[in-house]
Amino acid sequence: MVEGAPAHTGAGEQGALFPDASVPDELVGYRGPAACQIAGITYRQLDYWARTDLVAPTIRSAHGSGSQRLYSFKDLLALKVVKRLLDTGVSLQNIRLAVDHLRARGIRDLAGITLLSDGTTVYECASPEEVVDLLQGGQGVFGIAIGGAMREITGTIRDFPAERADGLIAEDSPPDELSRRRAKRIS
Repeated sequence: MVEGAPAHTGAGEQGALFPDASVPDELVGYRGPAACQIAGITYRQLDYWARTDLVAPTIRSAHGSGSQRLYSFKDLLALKVVKRLLDTGVSLQNIRLAVDHLRARGIRDLAGITLLSDGTTVYECASPEEVVDLLQGGQGVFGIAIGGAMREITGTIRDFPAERADGLIAEDSPPDELSRRRAKRIS
């Protein structure tokens, strides 16, 4: 369904995406409610997608009552792509294939990809020529520029508190109510 050879960049992918250190390391992520607002989905969708491994959090998964999932930037990007594909009528089976393919890629590779779909099949285009070829063949109906979605998320996440997997609040993150209470209790 999605064509192209996956490339892997390994550790430090978020650091490569955020050279200004707005996301300092691989431990920084966003809790479920923030992930929902950033991706434009409901908590019920987020929970279902995590339980079925469509888009599971890569920083921290939930283990029992009271634990919080923690989603990385790449997870947020996958959530936004899944939402857009679902909104256009692509089947969950084809979305799974597209998400699995995107997961195998590094952040740098994702920025240059456009996903096109005819509502049934998802096609990956890595150049403007590929987009034109697909459209001329009458196959593409809508597209998702992954780089555009990345920029959109980058602008949106500034309004949400980031958290480190070790429980600390990330630097330059607007504190939420729970964080303020924790800080007050510790001091």
